[in-house]
Amino acid sequence: MGLLDLFITACVPVLNTLLVTGFGSFLATDFAGILGKEARKHLNYVVFYVFNPCLVSINLAKTITMETMAKLWFMPVNVFFTFIFGLIFGWFVIKVTRAPPKLRGLILGCCSSGNLGNIFLIIIPALCKEKGSPFGAPDVCQTYGLAYSSLSLAIGAIVLWTGAYNIIRANSEVTEGDGKPPTAQTKVSAPGGTPGVVSETNYSILSDHVDDCSLPLISNATTIKTKVPLSERAKRFVSSVSNTVDLKKLFAPSTISVIVGFIIGGIPLLRNAMIGDSAPLRVLSESAELISGGAIPSVTLIMGANLITGLRGDVSVPRAVIAGVVAVRFVLLPLMGTVLVKVAIRLGVIQPDPLYQFILLLQYAVPPAMNIGTITQLFGVGESECSVIFVWVYAVASVAVTMWSAFFMWTLS
Repeated sequence: MGLLDLFITACVPVLNTLLVTGFGSFLATDFAGILGKEARKHLNYVVFYVFNPCLVSINLAKTITMETMAKLWFMPVNVFFTFIFGLIFGWFVIKVTRAPPKLRGLILGCCSSGNLGNIFLIIIPALCKEKGSPFGAPDVCQTYGLAYSSLSLAIGAIVLWTGAYNIIRANSEVTEGDGKPPTAQTKVSAPGGTPGVVSETNYSILSDHVDDCSLPLISNATTIKTKVPLSERAKRFVSSVSNTVDLKKLFAPSTISVIVGFIIGGIPLLRNAMIGDSAPLRVLSESAELISGGAIPSVTLIMGANLITGLRGDVSVPRAVIAGVVAVRFVLLPLMGTVLVKVAIRLGVIQPDPLYQFILLLQYAVPPAMNIGTITQLFGVGESECSVIFVWVYAVASVAVTMWSAFFMWTLS
C-alpha cells in the first residue's frame, strides 16, 4: 500500500477517538452536567478496579504462552528507553524555557511518561478492523493487539508510578517563590522574657554545641556495638523502599491483572480449563470478557471529560513550555524510537511480528499519560497547568499520531 492509503487507514481510529473524546468533553460541561467532577471520580474507580483489570487479564490469558513470554522481553526495555530519553529531553526543555520551579516536575512527567495503555486499547482494535490494515485478519489482529496493548499498559503503569510519580513528588517540595524549601522556625524566650524566633538552622547549630560540650565526658567510655539481626535489617530495607516508592500504586489492579494473565496463559492446566469453547470453566473467561467491553468507551469518555478544565482557560502556561513538550513527544522521541527499534529489528532481537513492532514504535509517539494529571492533583502542584498542557498536546496528537502511525505502517509493510 502507498503512504497516502496508509495515512487514510490511520486516520479512522484517530477520528473515532476524537469523536468519543469530544463527546466526553461535552458531557463534562455545565450544559450537560453528566460527567462532572464526582461522576468522573466514580467512573474512574470502576475503570481502574474493574474494567481495565478484566480487559488486561483476559487478553493476556488468551494469547500468552510460555513460548510467547520469551519473545516479549524487549517491550519492558523499550518502555524504559522511552522514559529515559523523555527525561533527558524534558531536562533540556526546562533549561531552554527557564520554566518556573512548580512546572519542572510536570514537564519531566509529561516528557518521560507516555500514554502507553489507554490510547493503544482505543487505536489498535479500530486499526485492526480497517481493510487496508497491514496486520492480517481482523480477529487475529485484535486478539494479539489487545494482548500487546495490555502488556504495554501494565509496564507503563509501573514506570509511571515509580518514575514520574517520584519525580513530581520531589519537585512538589519546592516552593513557588524562590525555589527553596521553607525554613522552619521555633519560638523561644529571650533572657528578658520576650519571646523570640529562632530559625531551624540556628537551632540545630545550638544543638550541635550542646552535644560538643558533652563529648569530653564520654570520650573515654567504651563503645558498645550492637549487632542488628538480619531480619531487622531486611525489615528496615523494605521500609525504606516502601517510603521511596509507593508500592500500593506500583501493584495497581492493572499490574496484578497482568500477573494473573501470565499465570493463566503460562500454565497449560489453567489455560485449558478457562480458555476455549470447550473449556469447563469458560464461563469465567466469558464473564471477564463481557465486563472488559466497558473499558475502552469509558476510558475515552473520561479522557475527554478531563480535558474540559484546560479548555476553560483559567490558567496560562508559557507557550515555550507547551511547544517544548509537543516537540519532545511528537518529534524527538519518535525519531529516537524509530532508530532504536529499527536497529533492534536489524539485530534480530525483536520477534518478526509487524503488529508487535508497530506497537513498539508507537510507544514513542503517543501523548503524555493521563495519570500525570492524577499525580499533580495528588500533590497539589501544577494541576491547572497540566490541563492546559494536555489540551494542546492532545490536540496536536490527533494529527501527529495519525502521521506517525501511517509512517510506521509504511516502514513495516
